[in-house]
Amino acid sequence: MKKLFLTAVLTASALPAVMAPSAAFAQSRGEVRDSYRDLQEERHDLRQAERYGGRRDVREERRDVRQAEREYGKDLRDYRRSHRDVYRRGEWRAPFAYRNWRDGAYIDRSYYGSRYYVDGNRYRLPPVGRSLRYVRHYDDVLLVNTRSGRVVRVYRNFFW
Repeated sequence: MKKLFLTAVLTASALPAVMAPSAAFAQSRGEVRDSYRDLQEERHDLRQAERYGGRRDVREERRDVRQAEREYGKDLRDYRRSHRDVYRRGEWRAPFAYRNWRDGAYIDRSYYGSRYYVDGNRYRLPPVGRSLRYVRHYDDVLLVNTRSGRVVRVYRNFFW
């Protein structure tokens, strides 16, 4: 009988811990921003307590600051984990299929957004004019006129 009661208590106490992480993910940048704002307020309260309060007030405010720091760190980690593709370095794959571009073709702005820019100096590509940009499209590099969307030059299998 005791064993059954103990199992029921352990299961019931573990249930909220299992369910909490999925609800605790910071899914929006706003939640992270709010946690950071709370942390700043707690730090301000700590400074005020150090100036005008007693020992007990300072101790309580330090505890609140530590708790706010933990909460902010957890929210930031969760946000980055849920938005991992955005933070991955070198993420150049487009949300569309590969296309075989030709010189003179016009492409949509989504194909040559700032996310896909390539530093020409880093890869020893020829210098370009003011409105021209090197853009990565899978293994190819396109030289695109950003004003008109026209492909000026295509370097096929550049990153292969």
